[in-house]
Amino acid sequence: MSERPMPVAQRAAPDAPPDATGHGSQFALLRQRRFAPFFWTQFLGAMNDNVFKIGFTSLVTYQAARFSGVDPKTVAFLISAIFITPFVLFSATSGQVADKYDKAVLMRWVKTFEIAVMLIGAAGFWMHSAPLLYLCTFLMGVHSTVFGPIKYAYLPQKLAADELVGGNGLVEMGTFVAILIGTIMGGIAAGIGASDAVSPVSAVSKGASATVASVTSGPPVGAWWLGGLCIGIALIGRVASAFVPPCAPPQPELRINWNPFSETWRNLRLAHGNRTVFLSLLGISWLWFVGATFLASFFNFAKDVLSADPDVVTLLLAMFSLGIGIGSLLCERLSRRRIEIGLVPLGSIGMSVFGIDLFFASHALPAAPHLLTVGEFVRTLAHWRVLADLFLLAMFGGFYSVPLYALIQSRCAPSHRARIIAANNILNSLFMIVSALMAMGLTAAGVGIAGIFLTTALLNIVVAAYIYTLVPEFLLRFVAWVLVHTVYRVRLVHAERIPAEGAAVLVCNHVSYVDAVVIMAESPRPIRFVMDHQIFRSPLMGRLFRQAKAIPIAPAHEDPALLAAAYETCAAALAEGELVCIFPEGKLTKTGDMSPFRHGVTEILRRHPAPVVPMALRGLWGSAFSRHAASGQERPVRRGLTSRLTLAVGEPVAPGDVTVDELQRTVAELRGARR
Repeated sequence: MSERPMPVAQRAAPDAPPDATGHGSQFALLRQRRFAPFFWTQFLGAMNDNVFKIGFTSLVTYQAARFSGVDPKTVAFLISAIFITPFVLFSATSGQVADKYDKAVLMRWVKTFEIAVMLIGAAGFWMHSAPLLYLCTFLMGVHSTVFGPIKYAYLPQKLAADELVGGNGLVEMGTFVAILIGTIMGGIAAGIGASDAVSPVSAVSKGASATVASVTSGPPVGAWWLGGLCIGIALIGRVASAFVPPCAPPQPELRINWNPFSETWRNLRLAHGNRTVFLSLLGISWLWFVGATFLASFFNFAKDVLSADPDVVTLLLAMFSLGIGIGSLLCERLSRRRIEIGLVPLGSIGMSVFGIDLFFASHALPAAPHLLTVGEFVRTLAHWRVLADLFLLAMFGGFYSVPLYALIQSRCAPSHRARIIAANNILNSLFMIVSALMAMGLTAAGVGIAGIFLTTALLNIVVAAYIYTLVPEFLLRFVAWVLVHTVYRVRLVHAERIPAEGAAVLVCNHVSYVDAVVIMAESPRPIRFVMDHQIFRSPLMGRLFRQAKAIPIAPAHEDPALLAAAYETCAAALAEGELVCIFPEGKLTKTGDMSPFRHGVTEILRRHPAPVVPMALRGLWGSAFSRHAASGQERPVRRGLTSRLTLAVGEPVAPGDVTVDELQRTVAELRGARR
């Protein structure tokens, strides 16, 4: 007997080594060459971005006398605008480059470019030249623009399907930790020598209170530290990139369109071709909208709302970064190393809940006689509620973003994956610009920082509801995820036999009203369920299931035309390579025993042959959603809240070998004696 191929759901990525699957934890990736050098390369790049930007902003804000022609009140907004401009201009071109050339080689070129850029930046620091520093800011934006598509297109080439969520979680965690460390390092370096009376970090934030004379007469030690630090981090990043293994380009024959405007439009149209992927891009961009609104408001939030000195901003940023990092890492455990988009609604709910609570927490603070230091701030219990809200809001943001990134990487064609990521960067940039405009408009209208937070949280509810209405798969997977993590505990037997790609007919016994939900929760991909036509008569449920592409079916004696149409729709879905699930009994069991199978499966296969995967659910009989419990013969709460379920999946059966009797016997064996 020949060995069966590894199920698609467990296959390694094309460039991954033979042992690319089956690691015990996502942290094991940090010991493997296919991931670790890449991780530290992107980590150091994100850190250097923030060392430079925070250092630059601090110097020109608190030592403005050294920089002629700079307005310290607007420089922070100008630096952000300059940095983000390349994302709008060059993301489309960088996506083409990442699809055409070896990504490992591109990483080394980008890190070499970073060294040159930081030499310019160091010269700007040492010479106190604002034009040089603005030029460096723009070039660092170019660096990040080129690196973005490389980063997210590299992961699915090197990681197996069951590693993709964990790998993305590590990258998201690493990015925000790098931002935090870079922010602290940039602030400390810029503050060195600014004032002998305060600590380095305080010098950054309190330098505005020092006299101009003391600033201009003091030695520019901080500028020298900043320049050397940026160059040093760039050099270390270049060394790390040298260990990134080769990564074959998916489309080496691609002809690059150097016109950024026409290519930007083409990339957006390319992303729009897959509705789920495009809406996922919009979802990620919305997260950047929310994040940019909060992060840009931290200084004013600390001063005007919390009555705290600017050192507290570092604490706020730390809580926000830790929340994103922990949320990103938890995604792998919560999703059981699969792409679980059911976490996305959970994330959006948490973001809104804690964003709204942050508004109320901001109005329940005691009055402060002066700007509080970090020590004074943490000694007040009401402030811990603010910190908890920021931490939890960011943690749920991690639940929201990681599955969306993994979904995009897995569902777009490898040949243009980097260009889809480039389209994502374009949309992110546009949403961040709109975020800044909204915040400025609300501020001009007299809305305070806490009001801006509340507005953003409420808008998040509206946007989330709109997206989940357009793509009910997110909401259905959320319901399924909640069900199997609260009411039920599911044990899987050979779940890897559910194919992760290609057409197949799934056949299962019908025990309860939530059979489809349980199966959906354990499937690696969407399923077209064949469902009784009466369900579709409900205005709400009917709309939901139609949006989820469920297939209505009716008995021949009720509606023969609908029955025939259902078979044709199933055949068309199989022709498109989709999964179709049917319950051949045609009705819920009233006794717990299986009813005779009908001939629906063979009718579908007659129209379009496809492998048949038999499955069986056991343990649902007597639960809160089965007819036995509903009849009052057993207390459903006692069973429903502690039910242990099993979903057993059998060997796929070739379409030519399928008979109704043999299929029923196989499902009965999979179910066993337990109902």
